[in-house]
Amino acid sequence: MVSNADCVFCKILKGEIPSFKVYDDDHTYGFMDINPANAGHVLVIPKYHAPNIYEIPKDWVSDCMITAQKIAKAVHEVTRPDGINILQANGEGAAQSVHHFHIHVLPRSNDDGLKMNWELVPGDMDEIAALAEKIKSALA
Repeated sequence: MVSNADCVFCKILKGEIPSFKVYDDDHTYGFMDINPANAGHVLVIPKYHAPNIYEIPKDWVSDCMITAQKIAKAVHEVTRPDGINILQANGEGAAQSVHHFHIHVLPRSNDDGLKMNWELVPGDMDEIAALAEKIKSALA
């Protein structure tokens, strides 16, 4: 396990800070968010410290997503929400509060008032096409 002594999630993995564990395997750990947006809000973290999606090895991302799917199925069975968001934030602008890669499994209700949903407003197709080409070039 790669860890960071100052990271709250690494401290949870080491048992230095308590958590409400719901899942644990060789590469991932799932636990209840103690500041839940809704009842049943679970966090999935890798047992590898990387601050964000840009720096985490791809195998660890895959393991986290597989765990998030398992947990989402269980959360759905238990809470019967209207929907579930699978959310992963990177950086201040995305409201990332802990700089250890993590995935939120967030049950939703139609009237929960959370503001992360956005209205569908058609974009400028020429601008979208130009940006698509720039992103494709960056992937090469």
